[in-house]
Amino acid sequence: MPSSHDQNFKNLVLDYPREARALFAPEQAACLDDGVVFTPLREEQLKDRLSDRFLELDIPLLLECPDGRREALLFVVEQHTDPARFSVHKLGRYCLSLAELLKTDRVVPVVVFLRQARKVPAQIILGNEIRDYITVNYIRCVLPELEGQQYVNSNNLVARLNLLNMRWPPELKLAMYASAIRGLASLEKHPDRRVKYFAFIDIYAELTNNERTLFEQYYQEEGRVMAGFAERYESIGLEKGIRRGMEQGMEEGSLRARRETAGNLMRMTALDDTAIAAATGLPLDEVQRLRRDS
Repeated sequence: MPSSHDQNFKNLVLDYPREARALFAPEQAACLDDGVVFTPLREEQLKDRLSDRFLELDIPLLLECPDGRREALLFVVEQHTDPARFSVHKLGRYCLSLAELLKTDRVVPVVVFLRQARKVPAQIILGNEIRDYITVNYIRCVLPELEGQQYVNSNNLVARLNLLNMRWPPELKLAMYASAIRGLASLEKHPDRRVKYFAFIDIYAELTNNERTLFEQYYQEEGRVMAGFAERYESIGLEKGIRRGMEQGMEEGSLRARRETAGNLMRMTALDDTAIAAATGLPLDEVQRLRRDS
């Protein structure tokens, strides 16, 4: 992937904790009241020794219920394209550290995989031939195992934004892209977040130049919607919104991702090269070259 999964999904879960909970851990979402308050927790747990490495929790959230119960919900987003790098043992350590830190046993680990994870164990059991002593289970959400066609009209924005990470017939790729854009347009009203998560959709779509041409030809309304975002909010600081969205959602974005975003801004906005360079972090001469080549 051209961008940092870790940063992208941290932003996604922290911006939309309810929707993320409903998609990634639906069985937990069903038993929690709508009045639950989400509080992000610090990511680095205190070390036993200064020489120890920090235990980093990708997205720990504390859920506080209206009746006073305290429930800690831990999201651990797998940011690698190779699921084999995920460690259930490390997850167990993380959960125990979080439980000890918060003085609670109400910890729900959820792991989101961006790639197939058939060889990743669903649990670990520690013990011997006499009995089992420690069992670590977790909720696993493998995005490529979710049927994208089931979410094309979903009111869950996190689901719509992740349509391109789900499973769908190859011929429906542009339809999934269009549905993601429509979902963003209808479910998110804040201009900064619209710009920010248009970049999210674009990163995971990985459209080729030919696919972009076909999209603009067959999905003109969706193209106008995205152009309308820019035109509508230029007068109230679109450039600032784009810059903030890029800083928050693409902190670790690669050169390829920045170039693709610059190309999209050229096609869908009236921003000049200086503004696009500031928004994407590309040198001005690089933006000018991209415009000449487009």
